[in-house]
Amino acid sequence: MARVQLRNVGKTYDTHQIIKSVDMDIEDGEFCVFVGPSGCGKSTLLRMIAGLEDITDGELLIGDVLANTLPPAKRGVAMVFQSYALYPHMSVYDNMAFGLKLAGKDRKEIKDSVLRAASILQLDHLLGRKPKQLSGGQRQRVAIGRAIVRQPEVFLFDEPLSNLDASLRVQMRIEIAKLHKDLKATMVYVTHDQVEAMTLADKIVVLNKGNVEQIGAPLELYNHPKNLFVAGFIGSPKMNFVDCRIVCINSHEATVLLPGGSHVTVAVEAGGAKPGDEVILGIRPEHLVVAHSATLDQSLSGRVEVLEHLGDETFAYLDIPGSRDGLLTARVPVATSIQIGDTLTLHVPKHGSHLFAADQRAYPRVAAVEVALAANNRALAVSDKSSGIGRLPGRAFH
Repeated sequence: MARVQLRNVGKTYDTHQIIKSVDMDIEDGEFCVFVGPSGCGKSTLLRMIAGLEDITDGELLIGDVLANTLPPAKRGVAMVFQSYALYPHMSVYDNMAFGLKLAGKDRKEIKDSVLRAASILQLDHLLGRKPKQLSGGQRQRVAIGRAIVRQPEVFLFDEPLSNLDASLRVQMRIEIAKLHKDLKATMVYVTHDQVEAMTLADKIVVLNKGNVEQIGAPLELYNHPKNLFVAGFIGSPKMNFVDCRIVCINSHEATVLLPGGSHVTVAVEAGGAKPGDEVILGIRPEHLVVAHSATLDQSLSGRVEVLEHLGDETFAYLDIPGSRDGLLTARVPVATSIQIGDTLTLHVPKHGSHLFAADQRAYPRVAAVEVALAANNRALAVSDKSSGIGRLPGRAFH
């Protein structure tokens, strides 16, 4: 396997810059996910690594070898496409063997490689079938198997699960995670689905309009987003944002006035900020707590407009003054007596909130935040191991 290094890599079409000075390392054996909204440049960046798009600026190194001008076949990479790209007239065996035949490999080597990949992906009993006789999940496994037989240094996945239904996506997500563990391979994976990113990645690269917004481990991005975009993109349901104004500040916390009249204190290092500054309060739905008595400070109050009952959890959507995204979302107890039309008061934990400047950069959270979040993160890790199914902080996916 190989390390992938991007040094100020850029891509320009005519005068339009699609990828802007990407500088990062993907370590040997690492599972790296490029995530972002449609049109952010993530697939273009993956295709540049694959050699399917020219690199306009910067350098790409694969295994310490400069790869800018190397043809795709010489880069030691294998790509799995969203569309599967299987030959409809060929059997599963022939689809998986096709690349090796083109490379001039002998028949025994081809057979051994295909059977090994088929065993890993549980395709042994399907080798004689044509693609039209397979389910979507089986076709995707064949596409992955075709990549495995080539024994590449780097696997590239371009939104491989987007054509599958919800239950198959969960199943294939688990299979890809197991594959990474078994092969110990370097994998680069593109998705617009931040749930896939959070559950699969060792490292996440968040892209927006061709820019890298933040690079980090999943929980690092969840707990310490660098700006408003990352905070709103990572996490499901997304973080709530409320416009507010600083009224008091010191070295380790800031107190803000909300449009509804309440004061909320947030544990952040708001260096350079001062009373009177317009800022944005960020609170994740899972960090809000239903207050048992009406209280003005350290709380939010609003009318319940919608309730979602999901079995193991319930979400309430409230009309809150100053909410940037319309209704504010809160996770509430499953056995709740809350009804649509009720006025609900929610406690805002000082160590469970975020604060963003007017320019949308995040103020650093103080060290005490780690203590407050440690128990929650440990519980999530235990849940992941026991269930075997990826879980995004704050919400279960089935």
